Amino acid sequence: MVTPYSYVARTQLLGFKLLLLHKPQTSPTTENLAFFNGFFSASRSVPYTEILSRLISFRKYITRIQLTRFNSSSALAQLSPAAQYPVSEEQTVYTYRKDCAGDRFIDLNASRVVESFNNLKNDPNLACSFFTQLKESGFQHNVDTYAAFIRVLCRWRLDRKLQSLLSEIVGSKESDLGFDITALFEVLSVNSGVLIWVLDMLVKEYVSVGMFDDAIDALFQLQRRGFVPHIMSCNFLMNSLIEHGKVDMALAIYEHLKVSGLNPNDYTYGILLKALCRKGNFEEARDVFREMVEVGVHPNAFTCSTYIEGLCSHKRSDSGYEALRAFRAAKWPIDTFAYTAVIRGFCSEMKLKEAVEVLFDMVNEGVAPDVYIYGALIHAYCKTRNLLQALALHKDMVSNGIKTNCVILSSIFQCMCEMGMVSEAVDQFKEFRDSGIFLDEVL
Repeated sequence: MVTPYSYVARTQLLGFKLLLLHKPQTSPTTENLAFFNGFFSASRSVPYTEILSRLISFRKYITRIQLTRFNSSSALAQLSPAAQYPVSEEQTVYTYRKDCAGDRFIDLNASRVVESFNNLKNDPNLACSFFTQLKESGFQHNVDTYAAFIRVLCRWRLDRKLQSLLSEIVGSKESDLGFDITALFEVLSVNSGVLIWVLDMLVKEYVSVGMFDDAIDALFQLQRRGFVPHIMSCNFLMNSLIEHGKVDMALAIYEHLKVSGLNPNDYTYGILLKALCRKGNFEEARDVFREMVEVGVHPNAFTCSTYIEGLCSHKRSDSGYEALRAFRAAKWPIDTFAYTAVIRGFCSEMKLKEAVEVLFDMVNEGVAPDVYIYGALIHAYCKTRNLLQALALHKDMVSNGIKTNCVILSSIFQCMCEMGMVSEAVDQFKEFRDSGIFLDEVL
C-alpha cells in the first residue's frame, strides 16, 4: 500500500532546501536544485519507506556542502523578492541543531529568518513547522520574526494558530520575549489590516485571562496610530466588562470610542442598554432608543429584550410589559426571551395573574412558550401551594410537545410533600420514572 506523502519528511526537506539556498557566496547550482526538485516531486507518490531512503541519501548529499556563516550576499536574499517588511540588521544568533548528518552549527539572524517567512507566505504549514523547529533548536525569536510569522497566519486566516501564538506571548514575561507588546504593534502597523486582525484576537486573549486593563490598552493602540478599532472587538470587550461587573468602565470606553469616530451597530447599542439597565439608569436607556432612531439603526430583538429584562430585574415588570407592547406596536422584533423576562419578573414579584395573562398574550401573538416559561410559572404556583394550577400548567406544557425536566418535577414533588401528600408524590414519582423521564436529580 502506498503511504501518503509524509508531512514529517516534507518539513525536514524544507530545512534542507533552506540550507541549499543559503549556501554562502554562490547561488544554488543547477545540479543542486535539480537534485532537490527531483527528490521533492518524486516523494509525493512513493511509499514512505522509499521516502526515508531518499531522505537519508539526500542528507548525505547535504553533508558535502560546507556550512559556513551566512552573510548579506546569501543566495536566499538574491532569490527572494524585495523584502516586504524590512528589519534592521543585528548580531547573528547562533543556533545549535543536531541531526543524523552529524552535529553542526547553523548561523541565523533575524533578518534571514524574516526573509524565510516571507518566502513561505504561500505555504502556512511549512511556515508553522519552520517557526517551531527554530524554537526547538534554541533560536530566540524576536519582535521581527514573530511579526513575520504572524503575517503568514493572518494571510491565511489561521485564527486558532494565531490565538495560540498570542496566548504564548501574553503568558510570557517581557524579559523572556525580549520585547514588549507595544513593539509588536509598531512592527505590524505597516499593514493596518494585519494590525486590526491581531488586535481583535489579542483583546479576546486578554479578556479570557482577566487582563482587562491590557485589553483596553490594546484597543486604544489602534486609535493612537490613527485607526478606528473594529466594532466587534469593541462589542466583545464592553460586554465582557459588564459581565464581570465593570459597568462604569464599559460605559467610559463607549463614550471614548464614540468621540474617536466609532459607529455603533445594533449590538453595540444593546450592550450599552445592558450597562445602563444594570445601573438602573432607565431614562438614559430610553434616550439610547431615540438615538438609534435618529442615526437610522433599527433596534433588533437583542436590544428590545435587554431593555425589557433590565426593567423586570429591577422589579418593574409592569413597565417591562408595557415596553414590550410598545415595541410590538412599533413593529420592532420581539422574541421569546422578551416574554420570558416579563413572565419571570411577574413570578418573582408573585404577580401570578399578570404572568398568566402574558402567557395567553404571547400565544395569541403566535409566539410559542418554552420550557423556561412553563417552569417559572409552575415553580411560582408551587411556592404558593397552588398545586392544581401547577399540575394544570404541567399538563398543558406536555400536551404542547414540551418535555418536562427534573427541575420542574422537583418543584411539584416538593409542593406535594409540604402539603402532606407524600404517598401521592411517591406515586407520581413512579409514574414519571416508568414513562422514561430522567429523575436522578429530583430532590
